[in-house]
Amino acid sequence: MSVYLISSMLFILAALGYWLAQRRVLKVEERFHSLPKHYGTYVALLTIMPSLTILLIWSALSPVIINGVVESQISSEMISKNRSQKHIIADVHRIVDSLRTGANDQLFPIDQLDTNQITQETLNFLSKAGVATSGNIDVVTLKIALNYRDKTQASVGYKTTATIITALIGFLIALRQINPGFRARNLVEKINIGFLMLAAGLAVLTTVGIVVSMLFETMNFFSMHSGRDFFFGLSWAPNFHGNSALSILPLLWGTLYISLVALLVAVPLGLLSAIYLSEYASGLTRSMAKPLLEVLAGIPTIVYGLFALVTFGPFLKDLFGPEGFFALGWMSDARSVATAGIVMGFMLIPFVSSLSDDIINAVPQSLRDGSFGLGATRSETIKHVVLPAALPGIVSAILLAASRAIGETMIVVLGAGAIARFTGNPLEALTTVTTRIVSQLTGDGDFNSPETLVAFALGLTLFVLTLGLNIFALYYVRKYREQYE
Repeated sequence: MSVYLISSMLFILAALGYWLAQRRVLKVEERFHSLPKHYGTYVALLTIMPSLTILLIWSALSPVIINGVVESQISSEMISKNRSQKHIIADVHRIVDSLRTGANDQLFPIDQLDTNQITQETLNFLSKAGVATSGNIDVVTLKIALNYRDKTQASVGYKTTATIITALIGFLIALRQINPGFRARNLVEKINIGFLMLAAGLAVLTTVGIVVSMLFETMNFFSMHSGRDFFFGLSWAPNFHGNSALSILPLLWGTLYISLVALLVAVPLGLLSAIYLSEYASGLTRSMAKPLLEVLAGIPTIVYGLFALVTFGPFLKDLFGPEGFFALGWMSDARSVATAGIVMGFMLIPFVSSLSDDIINAVPQSLRDGSFGLGATRSETIKHVVLPAALPGIVSAILLAASRAIGETMIVVLGAGAIARFTGNPLEALTTVTTRIVSQLTGDGDFNSPETLVAFALGLTLFVLTLGLNIFALYYVRKYREQYE
């Protein structure tokens, strides 16, 4: 029985408990401590919470435990130069998946096979199971696969039984507790607080888990590669055959350069559009222009990347290329810093504009009225009163856009190129940290090589950079908020 079907049964039982609890309260003429909905909610929560917890924990731990058992069954004789433990486990999963889809509905007589040779009967079984037979898959692997399937099916049965029994026990206990003196409202409030604390804790633990996983892989990288070359080297030249130059500085330069170009486009246009929409535009214009502006935030970044590659990049090349309109020869390829940066700036305009508009509108009207009363014009009021009061929020919006620009991938992959170098020409191609992370983790390279693990070091460095931006934003906002509160 699948997790979705079990979850549906739990929610149906919880809904039934909610209805029965309310009906029971309404039928009794005595005055109850809490409202009927509180008793119904209590029964539903006690029905679904313990059982759903068991279901989720069992579903998460069961594959790990079963995989551990399968790995213990793989002997050293089965592992060869061309067939590692990882390949054997992959073969096991392919066989089990084929059995689940019904490719082989009848149990194969595995015990009748000679374990020292592969017979034609074995090959026929593998062919029916949809597994490639290159001579590497033997009878022992088939036995491990069937053992894995049996353990998985048994685990599903135990999980279903434990979940349903727990739900029924919680259902009956909650119904028996309903009486006029039972304080259901207080317990429901405590459970709600617990949910909120759990949500906050999961958010923090998720962040910690991401950082810790990246930190361990980064430590593995620095155990294989020099940290001095990574932080202070001047070239990026990965070579899976050894002697790689893996310096972050050329990638960091490309990331910051393209992000700077994007902010030079997004901040002025976004801030000016926010000022117009909040201070000058009529209600009708604002109601039409702001949703249209925010549509830009909903466009997928791959679309922006294709626009940069197919349309905007060739347009810049037609202007500044050797055979372009100005015939300057400054741009030899459609991919460049300007191509990716300007298109990314268009993408970031809604981030700056929408947030700045909300922040400017939050400035008290009394400040504007006081400025007008002293004889200031609308432009003077905006410049000397509204913008200084909204400055902390505007800075936060700009730093949010900067973090978004630093972490962008698809636009720079398609529009900026893949050359890691130092250059100040915005019409030349560069690459960024995110682009190299994608490049190093794709392909057939060895995962335990420094050329692959460098992606985690790059990701951790990028995380520290964006974290520093956020800390600076908090410091700046708190500093200037004290002046206007």
